[in-house]
Amino acid sequence: MQTIQLVGAILFGLALLHTFAAKSFEKLAHRHPQHAGLFHLLGEVEVVFGFWAFILMIALALLNGGQAAIAYAESRQYTEPLFVFVVMVVAASRPVMDIVQRVLMGFASRMPVKTELALVWFGLALVPLTGSLITEPAAMTLAALMLAPLIFRDGMPEWLKYAALGVLFVNISIGGMLTSYAAPPVLMVAATWNWDTAYMASQFGWKAVIAVIVNATAISFVLRKHLRAPAGASDTRTAPAVPLAVTLIHLGFLAAVVVLGHHPELFLGIFMLFLGFTTAYQRYQSPLIIKEGLLVGFFLAGLVVLGGMQQWWLQPIVESLSPLALFFGAMSLTAITDNAALTYLGSLIDGISPAAQYMLMAGAVTGGGLTVIANAPNPAGVSLLRRGFRDESIGTLGLLAGALAPTAVAAAAFLLL
Repeated sequence: MQTIQLVGAILFGLALLHTFAAKSFEKLAHRHPQHAGLFHLLGEVEVVFGFWAFILMIALALLNGGQAAIAYAESRQYTEPLFVFVVMVVAASRPVMDIVQRVLMGFASRMPVKTELALVWFGLALVPLTGSLITEPAAMTLAALMLAPLIFRDGMPEWLKYAALGVLFVNISIGGMLTSYAAPPVLMVAATWNWDTAYMASQFGWKAVIAVIVNATAISFVLRKHLRAPAGASDTRTAPAVPLAVTLIHLGFLAAVVVLGHHPELFLGIFMLFLGFTTAYQRYQSPLIIKEGLLVGFFLAGLVVLGGMQQWWLQPIVESLSPLALFFGAMSLTAITDNAALTYLGSLIDGISPAAQYMLMAGAVTGGGLTVIANAPNPAGVSLLRRGFRDESIGTLGLLAGALAPTAVAAAAFLLL
């Protein structure tokens, strides 16, 4: 073990502790207004891993030289952070959100329950399952923006917000299991293990659908008495209606980004065209979520840099576990490291059995809602929804508590069905 590997593990641990303590920095900002700006910055969950990644790069430069630090940074793969940033901005554009809301409102108005309750159920069940088609980060963006005025608002009990957030994160994590390209942890192993969409749907997908429906139905039942029509829903009527042609072009941009998700040079080019189009037809747009998307990309890029130093201790753990122990081990380890990184380590194990492959994947996606860093789309959800929580921040322990019950449902589905 090299010194820098030990330093990397220590800094990774400090980043995890910082994540758990992020809410405390907001309190410090109120107590020490002269340093409020710094404490607010350190209290942003999306900043945590990027901040500690810079500390790691400084340590690497001091220990091994500046060229070694640059070489390490350039050796990391940043496609996922770039993709999540781009797909968040495109999916959250007004024409895309407008058509999604219109379609779901049409379905909800025909349901034999209150429209608000039907919309909540669709946002927690149907939208996460569409992640198998449009990718999980896009599904997270659409679901978060749709649910924000319904659940994550003033007047909703804080514990119910965390319960709903836990369901959303778990359902997004398992909702991409119907295909072989939409969930980041599946992408890491699909080619190596020869898992195609037919295999994913037959081995994982139908079980995920059952768990998603159970989770969404249970939390919707609990929320039913606290729901009301979102305030300000009529404000959009003053804005010009979005022409069908503009909506179709936006959907085309989203589809192109999803299809080219493995090719950053191409989807970034598409994104430049998208920005130009939104500028040209600004009257049909709402402000793009550039800041939120950049913060999420920064978080994930920091996780990529820090996570690259953890293979030396993570892989032996994964290799040493029996299939059943691997399920619970993966579910637990996912809480402290991105589940895609965990399945990638599994793909490096020579001769891993099909049973172990299944258990590793099932455990990794089951635990994908336990923490902010457990699944790549989670930071996007935090960025879009945290303003609806007390102090405009999401507590790590609150999220963990809210995710326990839906995680247990997902575990039962993958282990018992």
